[in-house]
Amino acid sequence: MVQLGNMNKTNEQFDRIIAICHEVFIKKMNDYGTAWRILRLKSMTDQIYIKAQRIRSIEEKGIAKIAEDARDEFIGIINYCAMALIQLELGPSDDELPADVTEQKYMDNLLKAKHLMLEKNHDYGEAWRQMRISSYTDLILMKIKRTKQIEDNQGKTIISEGVDANYLDMINYAIFGLIKLEFE
Repeated sequence: MVQLGNMNKTNEQFDRIIAICHEVFIKKMNDYGTAWRILRLKSMTDQIYIKAQRIRSIEEKGIAKIAEDARDEFIGIINYCAMALIQLELGPSDDELPADVTEQKYMDNLLKAKHLMLEKNHDYGEAWRQMRISSYTDLILMKIKRTKQIEDNQGKTIISEGVDANYLDMINYAIFGLIKLEFE
């Protein structure tokens, strides 16, 4: 059973990670606008794959030759998943999305992920805290493979959740990884 103190700690840490990711998202939006809006969903999934694969490579080699580390890549996964959820809702476009609308949709998606985490955390009893960061990386890579398969099937599933659920799960796994890197 999840103790209230642990849930409060998780809630607080989750919010702190969201704040870090939000800050990066806003700064990049100031630099680049919403240029990512041109990307099709498959391209978004591939961007997430690149980031997750790089984390796995760093984990296996023990060193990164580029200044960005696993922490930066987890932030990128979270932000790309939030953008992918926006693309899933709106579709790709050549047009810029106003900054205030973009920020609101971004935060709405991270709050959806948080709500999902709280529900699953209740049922699983914070089992994620006993997992290794490398397991989160592997789970993200598995979710990417599932997402690609659903995309290849034109979004149709027989029994499984859709791509939106996979993006939300990837956000949560990446946040768990960042909680471990930042607070443990």
